[in-house]
Amino acid sequence: MRVLLFYGPEFWFRTHSKVIESAPDDDRECRVENAVVAFVHAEPKDEGDASGVETRLVKNVKWLAGKFGSKSAVLHYFSHLGSELAPPEFTRGVLDRAAERLRSVGFRVETTPFGHFCEWRLSVVGESLGKVWKEL
Repeated sequence: MRVLLFYGPEFWFRTHSKVIESAPDDDRECRVENAVVAFVHAEPKDEGDASGVETRLVKNVKWLAGKFGSKSAVLHYFSHLGSELAPPEFTRGVLDRAAERLRSVGFRVETTPFGHFCEWRLSVVGESLGKVWKEL
């Protein structure tokens, strides 16, 4: 799994178009403030360690949020971080379970519409930790 984490004062998104036919319709718009925004890319090899990559994703989001005193996160499926893609059902499951785990410890979590392209705006803090790349 590859994850590009940002800490930003603002993240806004709006559904643009559906790209995975089996994905449910999900037209919405949302704005989140002072949040870790995780761009997540799952790879086929992650299927052999679903629980592990999920745990590492949650830990990294919590770690970065803690650096900024935040309890907010956005999980965004971003297939552009690698050339090999895990099946959509697997990736969606990891994101859904990670979101629930974060919520269970008091995070406000938004997930962008899975299987859709989104229009988005992201402002990012200037500190070095405002931008973090991880291979989990």
